[in-house]
Amino acid sequence: MHSSRPALLTDHYELTMVSAALRDGTADRHCVFEVFARRLPAGRRYGVVAGTTRLVELLADFRFDEADVTFLRETGVVDESTAEWLSGYRFGGDIDGYAEGELYFPGSPILTVSGTFAECVLLETLTLSVLNHDSAIAAAAARMVTAARGRTLIEMGARRANEEAAVAAARASYLAGFGYTSNLAAGKRYRIPTAGTAAHAFTLLHDDEPTAFASQVATQGKSTTLLVDTYDIAQGIRNAIAVAGPDLRAIRIDSGDLAVLAQHSRELLDSLGATETKIIVSGDLDEYAIAALAAEPVDMYGAGTAVVTGSGAPTAGLVYKLVEVDGRSVVKRSEHKATVGGRKVAVRRHKPSGTATEEVVVSQGVPEPQPGDRALQRRYVANGEPQPLPSLTESREHLRQCLISIPWEGLKLSAGDPTIPVTVVPADRPEGER
Repeated sequence: MHSSRPALLTDHYELTMVSAALRDGTADRHCVFEVFARRLPAGRRYGVVAGTTRLVELLADFRFDEADVTFLRETGVVDESTAEWLSGYRFGGDIDGYAEGELYFPGSPILTVSGTFAECVLLETLTLSVLNHDSAIAAAAARMVTAARGRTLIEMGARRANEEAAVAAARASYLAGFGYTSNLAAGKRYRIPTAGTAAHAFTLLHDDEPTAFASQVATQGKSTTLLVDTYDIAQGIRNAIAVAGPDLRAIRIDSGDLAVLAQHSRELLDSLGATETKIIVSGDLDEYAIAALAAEPVDMYGAGTAVVTGSGAPTAGLVYKLVEVDGRSVVKRSEHKATVGGRKVAVRRHKPSGTATEEVVVSQGVPEPQPGDRALQRRYVANGEPQPLPSLTESREHLRQCLISIPWEGLKLSAGDPTIPVTVVPADRPEGER
């Protein structure tokens, strides 16, 4: 089942501003808001845009129905004139932004929302809720994919997240390159391949391990994966092969020293003739743990808690700021939170080899074209109407290509500066005067 209507995913202060703007006559001023990150999470070298398609889909249901308006009126959140305005609310502006799967860096204008002040300011909480979550998950998952070096990853973190966040996390992980999710709701909603196996409870249910394995194989066939570490791993492997035969698809190890256990398990499987039986490991894996297993005979990784919590960075730290009013650039000058005014246009520059070298962002203008430039923004919503959206598969491929294009040091897991420098040219400064 899809998430509930998002209309009241609106902050109290947003409605305070709308009410005041309606009263003083500024609600209809044409405004431009931008979403960007001031900085990346500590140690990260890039961010990943994710959730934009979800946001556009949620926008279709962003309405205030009678029950919503009654609640806001009765609780004193809005006055009568604002309540009447909300009853007819429908976003009628434009939304432009970076493609899903695009990399971003501090200062990248990853989403631009334009329209009247009132209609745009109401989207701040919804926009940041979706993009901050999904982008954080996608960035963590992309690092895990890099660490896995071509081996398959399964997202299995639904038990460690809110029920709707779990579905969104599965989508963001697949976008980032995971091969499967164990979340069936995500599989149904987004057509993501699903995979999974029995838990320790199933083994404990039966009188002994061979009986449990025999039951699973009888139901799922030899293409199943048997969890072998409920009791003794070596005996568990022997029992698995005795029951399923040497053509068992896979075993899973969920605890212990995974590097040592993977080596011993491979040797034992080979000695039993199960040379094609795969080894899947899981158990609080993050990108560093996955990288540490790179030299071990592991065929697949299961990641749960770390991926659905952004592996230490549960939010992308994106902000939603007003940058233009009636064509006039506006800026915030607060210490450590200053903004660059004006609507931005961004391109990424590349060497002839295809390696990205710089991102140029120009306010109230366009970057001077150069060979190797790639425009970063596209139209998502025009006059309130959603435009054709890329498929999840297309967005997944886009990210894969982006990761190929950045300098190799950008894929390191160690702390470092953002991989691509962003040059932001203010509205009152020509691009050549940096």
